[in-house]
Amino acid sequence: MTPVEVAPRGGPQTSVANRSGSLVSALRETDGADLVAVSVRKADGSVVADRHGDQVAAAYGVDLTAVLETERVRAGTGEIVRVPVTAPEGLPRRFVLVGIGTGSPKDLRRAAAALARSARGRTHVVTTLGDGSSAEGARAVVEGFVLGGYTPPSAGLKPRSESAPAQRLTLVGNHPGSGLDRGRAHARATVLARDLAETPSNLKSPDWLARQAADLGAAAGLDVRIWDETELAEEGFGGLLAVGAGSATPPRFVRIDYRPEGGSRRKPIVLVGKGITYDTGGISIKPRQSMVTMKTDMTGAAVVLATLLACPEVGVRRPVTALLPLAENAFGADSYRPSDVVTTYDGTTVEILNTDAEGRMVLADGLGYAVRHLDPEMLVDVATLTGAAALGLGKRHAALYSSTDRLAGSLQAAAVASGELVWRMPLVDDYRPALDSPVADIRQMPGRGADTSGGGSITAALFLREFTAGARWAHLDIAGPGRADRDEHEVTRGATGFGARLLLRWLEGLR
Repeated sequence: MTPVEVAPRGGPQTSVANRSGSLVSALRETDGADLVAVSVRKADGSVVADRHGDQVAAAYGVDLTAVLETERVRAGTGEIVRVPVTAPEGLPRRFVLVGIGTGSPKDLRRAAAALARSARGRTHVVTTLGDGSSAEGARAVVEGFVLGGYTPPSAGLKPRSESAPAQRLTLVGNHPGSGLDRGRAHARATVLARDLAETPSNLKSPDWLARQAADLGAAAGLDVRIWDETELAEEGFGGLLAVGAGSATPPRFVRIDYRPEGGSRRKPIVLVGKGITYDTGGISIKPRQSMVTMKTDMTGAAVVLATLLACPEVGVRRPVTALLPLAENAFGADSYRPSDVVTTYDGTTVEILNTDAEGRMVLADGLGYAVRHLDPEMLVDVATLTGAAALGLGKRHAALYSSTDRLAGSLQAAAVASGELVWRMPLVDDYRPALDSPVADIRQMPGRGADTSGGGSITAALFLREFTAGARWAHLDIAGPGRADRDEHEVTRGATGFGARLLLRWLEGLR
């Protein structure tokens, strides 16, 4: 059976509209609404509905106060309570209450995600969620609803209608337009990153991903250049070529430039994303179960690509360049081996100890290219890099390493605002001698008996630092939060797109 080509949707699956006025009027004037949601919260020890609640309850002929008591509504964040009603003509058949907790942007994002899950299979949701909140609150509602209801693209399979996200969302009340616009852009970037990561690897070769970047970049008005395997060899991308040598689908390197009006004289911010379209581990082959999720090992590249595509829409003021080293780490006659010595783009020789530590090899070429050709003001790499980071921090925090406190602080602030959390980890210089090699400039990872007491994520970061030439640099190891085992708040099972909203927040804040 020939596989069906899957292209990323590149946008939210739910269209979002905003209107002011009465919720009841909006319901009667809105075509095809089949679910209405009113927010509830705690006030002075009691649970109360928002300002539209009594109007809607009266239209349905129910006593809302009695419902709150009978159903024991607590108004906890994301609590969904169905109000039993017989819908009058012109009103949706389903009426629910949504708990918003404290009403903070974080709680609104989570409440909207819960609403989106309860609305799967519905056509049109009308809600007052976020009414009267700040621009941050409005942004959070859009992000939560779009991301919480997300379903992955199908590969020739007919999606089940009952699991499809709601097609339309109408927000009624006072929702600042700037917040809605930002929410759409950030949700769109995350959806694109999820779509790319969820695409099966028999379709998602390095060339396929490079062509997606070219097509999407051109549509966004960005400059895109792609290196094929011949150009990579001519220019000395030794790390990328070594990792991709065992695959029938050769590697690619992609550069994408965003240059805002008036910002061309400034040094660029450079983002480098690990793009391993499938990772068998190579000769250091993974156990079967460890390979199951490896179609998402290019999430770093997907996140960086999605971030660049959103820069024009959100009006990032600084020039930004994305670098995507793309390869498949396969097992073949030409695979690179443990004990090989590989020369990376900047001329550094690397002794290979484990072919399954391939991400740092392709990132080394990307970082080396950035330093030689771009003179970056700041340099950030994003990668599903080490199991050690996931083991140490779990699924909710990415590991953040940085050579400068100021850069680390700004990324931490963006993480809190976006809800994509990071935890700063130490660059332990005492571990650096573990990477010394007797036959090359550096080892790819610590050798047997190296005194690092574990620290696999730290030594990986120390390895990458060698290729930054003293630039202001940060490394985001998203191996934990880049994939999820279950739905939780705005995160859905599978590829999460973690990092796109964080990076966009960070870039938006740069002046």
